[in-house]
Amino acid sequence: MGFAIISPGRDVSVWVKIIRNLDKKIEIQVFPEIKDYSAVKAVILWQHPKGILDKFPNLKLICSMGAGVDHILEDESIKPHLPITRIIDDKLTFSMTNYVLMGILNFHRQIERYQADQKKKVWDMSNPEIPITVGVMGVGELGGDVIQKLQFMGIEVLGLGNSPKEHMPYPYYDRGNMAEFLSKVNVLVCMLPLTPDTEGILNMALFEKCSKGTYLINVARGRHLVEKDLIPAIEKGYLSGALLDVFHQEPLPEDHPFWEKKEITITPHIASVTNPEAAAPQIIDNYNRMLNNQPLINQIDRSKGY
Repeated sequence: MGFAIISPGRDVSVWVKIIRNLDKKIEIQVFPEIKDYSAVKAVILWQHPKGILDKFPNLKLICSMGAGVDHILEDESIKPHLPITRIIDDKLTFSMTNYVLMGILNFHRQIERYQADQKKKVWDMSNPEIPITVGVMGVGELGGDVIQKLQFMGIEVLGLGNSPKEHMPYPYYDRGNMAEFLSKVNVLVCMLPLTPDTEGILNMALFEKCSKGTYLINVARGRHLVEKDLIPAIEKGYLSGALLDVFHQEPLPEDHPFWEKKEITITPHIASVTNPEAAAPQIIDNYNRMLNNQPLINQIDRSKGY
């Protein structure tokens, strides 16, 4: 009995090597070269073909290769009793926080303005900082770390979550108070999990409630953003620009209008990348826990979607 790794189009040889080094007893099969479906008790997934898990008669555990699980939950054929786990990695959190802070500080200190001035040989010392208040949508593991680091830097920050919470160490708003939250910030960071309730949340109706000239950073999932609404929101002044690391279609098509919009900065989904050396031990730990009927670590609540 062992694992199957299903991640079409991705080189998973590093994952195989690390897992085998950690536990030589575990048999590993890699999609599409699955020779014995009945020998698989656990699968490691990233963007798997929907419905394929029905081929594994003895499947007991589903492991995401990353922190996100929306790519798994989109497969409605997955049996409801199968547990799903995700990766929690300090390095992943470190990289994500640094990326978000980079985007916030670039806006705050107007780096793109000075890059343009340099090309024109312009020396302009006026108004070197844009005053900022940051709003973080999603206050879980990743969003909470961003908020903590911003507080340490002395930057005013607010958090937004799905439900009411008490005694938070920062100003906190739930979805029912979205309009008030948006009115108080001028940098908006989306770090929400992707669920049916949050898909398309970054849309024109939301942008119209933002403080004029709000700067948007999306590091969560491409489908949080209604892409056709972004450029009109910038042109109408609701947003001053955006930093985007995630998109509906990746790689972003060459004819996509975001490439040519100077107010939009694009990065190729690199804000935070799972480190197999940190992830593999968690997956093996859960595999052994599953075999011994012990509680799993980092198991998601399927009813919530994260």
